[in-house]
Amino acid sequence: MNESKPVNTMIRPLNEQDADAFQSMRLRAAENDPQGIASTADEIRQLSRSQNEARIRVTDEQIVFGAFDGDALVGIVGLLREVRQKLAHKALIWGVFVDPARRGGGIAKKLMASAIEHARSIGVLQVHLVVSAQNPRAQALYRSCGFVRYGVEPRGLCIDGEYADDELMVLFLDDPAAPD
Repeated sequence: MNESKPVNTMIRPLNEQDADAFQSMRLRAAENDPQGIASTADEIRQLSRSQNEARIRVTDEQIVFGAFDGDALVGIVGLLREVRQKLAHKALIWGVFVDPARRGGGIAKKLMASAIEHARSIGVLQVHLVVSAQNPRAQALYRSCGFVRYGVEPRGLCIDGEYADDELMVLFLDDPAAPD
């Protein structure tokens, strides 16, 4: 086992005191995996602390989980529930990122499990996500969590003039075959 990978990672919801670490993690995501995040590094740098605090503030509609190795934030995942009554049975997974030095130790799977369990606990029936068609590692992670592809958005992202398709995935939590 690689010694840089955490042995006992703690997963918890982020709070306003985590705003700087959250912004730093998002910036690393934009710089390391530009196809995996819609925001650019410049857009993330321009966000104020209060904007980052608002993004991670736990509400009835949103939560961001962080994976911690000691005090260090090493991974994140967000869950955003639809607010309109006719859409409130759905939520969106966003912002999944694990520090490249910490990958391969199951952190992303633990983060996903936390987000999915939270979705269940608030009565969400289906969880959606979008993943770049150029990211087979992330696609495999999501399939291992029970997500299935239901479509493709052609040219979902444009990165430096190059287009990348997005794969649309869903997990039906009210399906008896859905993983717990």
